[in-house]
Amino acid sequence: MLEITIDGEDHSFQRGLTLAEMFEASSLSSNRIVAAIIDNDIHRLNYSPDTNCSVKTVNRGEELGNRVYRRSLFMLLCKAVYDLYPDADLKIEHSLSNGVYCELLKDSPLTRHDLKRIKIKMNDLKEDNIPLIEERFSKNELIEVYREEGHEDKIELLKRCDDCDDFKAYRLEDYYDYFYYPLLPSTGYLEKFNLHYCMPGFVLLFPHTQNSERVPEFVDQPKLANMFLEYERLGEILGVEHVSDLNQIIADDEHQELVRISEALHERKIAKIADQIYEEIENRKIILIAGPTSSGKTTFTHRLATHLRADGLKPVAISTDDYFVDREETPVDEEGNKDFEALEAIDLDLFNEHLLKLIQGEEIELPEFNFETGEREMSGEKLQIEEDQPVLVEGIHGLNENLTPVIPKNQKFKIYVSALTQLNIDQHNRMPTSDTRLMRRIIRDYKYRGHDIETTLDWWPQVRSGEEENIFPFQENADVMFNSALIYELAVIKKYLLPLLKRVDRSSPIYHEARRLREVLSYVTPMPDLAVPQTSILREFIGKSAYR
Repeated sequence: MLEITIDGEDHSFQRGLTLAEMFEASSLSSNRIVAAIIDNDIHRLNYSPDTNCSVKTVNRGEELGNRVYRRSLFMLLCKAVYDLYPDADLKIEHSLSNGVYCELLKDSPLTRHDLKRIKIKMNDLKEDNIPLIEERFSKNELIEVYREEGHEDKIELLKRCDDCDDFKAYRLEDYYDYFYYPLLPSTGYLEKFNLHYCMPGFVLLFPHTQNSERVPEFVDQPKLANMFLEYERLGEILGVEHVSDLNQIIADDEHQELVRISEALHERKIAKIADQIYEEIENRKIILIAGPTSSGKTTFTHRLATHLRADGLKPVAISTDDYFVDREETPVDEEGNKDFEALEAIDLDLFNEHLLKLIQGEEIELPEFNFETGEREMSGEKLQIEEDQPVLVEGIHGLNENLTPVIPKNQKFKIYVSALTQLNIDQHNRMPTSDTRLMRRIIRDYKYRGHDIETTLDWWPQVRSGEEENIFPFQENADVMFNSALIYELAVIKKYLLPLLKRVDRSSPIYHEARRLREVLSYVTPMPDLAVPQTSILREFIGKSAYR
């Protein structure tokens, strides 16, 4: 018999049972359980423990569990496309409109009829409850498997993996693929999904962490979609669509030119935004800059100010952080923790009073929040703007009208900044935008905030929850969007991040997440950072920034 503790409750089981069978015997056979954590590592539901241990169930409603579910759904989608359109290429690209945007490249454009066929096939595979089998291969064996299926992007990645000859792949009937997360045991678990036609591709919809019992409706996001499309085309022009392309450029010693082009494109975009502000300065003096954590908002704001000065303007900057209420007045979340990302954590009355006075030409005294004492203090610094002087306001709530209700909409210029990743690992393994920002934040927290990697990863779910509530619902309110991702940055980040990840051993509760990030970086060839300019947004995180 085995003594197994499941979510704090002790149970006895016969040997040989899978986790799924143990959960069912313990009345925990909910279809919302998708994986489990044992010894700080994540395991599939068909794993059979062979020693006494403690088990933490992973739910579809958690970020970790949601990733397991949607990657299993990717496998189902890939198999359906492989059966119906064996000569086509499926590209799983990026988050969009409550789901993940995909494209099917074949000899004719995708139609609604095609999408209906794919959905019917996916449902048939789900109803058959076919096992998702994990198999091991040598490098050469797996290359041959992928060659038969036409996965040239995966083959190029494998060719550069010289430190290992034991590789994992998943099999669904006769179809093989790889995803850097454990998958569900069988297709029968994938009961909730939908497909929405979104020319020229489609959006795969699935339950979210906020409500894992239903598939959300498609929400049109034309501005965000155009931003992703713009950078997808850029990747095609530069010849860098996947990690293997970046690796080849580094191997050919052509990375410095790629850095120069990437940075020049950032510069041109920021200059264009500055020119637009200049043209509208008479009517719109309040420039609101918002975006999720580690998007590079600070560097973007500095660079925007430089271009505005070049246009003859004299911008001033205000941070909403200095308008925090005293810590004892900070609102709390559902679990009783102080919620510093809530809109109510800001003294909205004082903030709006100051903005009104500024645009009316009156003088104000800027506050300054003392993060050591947890109290707001007056800085003694006075501020009064001239008629054509823009006020740059940086803060996560900038796109939310409730931040600045007293300022008419036509007097505000809103900018959304985020690292909207355009470089995926391969055609079926997308690089979530949140992963790019997480990697940036781990490095920045370690270098400049005295936080170890465990602290950053421990806080990350709360940070992501705050973004889902306070930032992402307002993205389409922006007048312009700026993609702060750099097509080469994974290759630079690897040198700084990998040593931190390697310090996390199996005794750490965040071991499984550190191991996942190491697996992602294992496919990336490191690149020297000497060519990265001091004004680069990347320097905000790796160091030697001109603005720090």
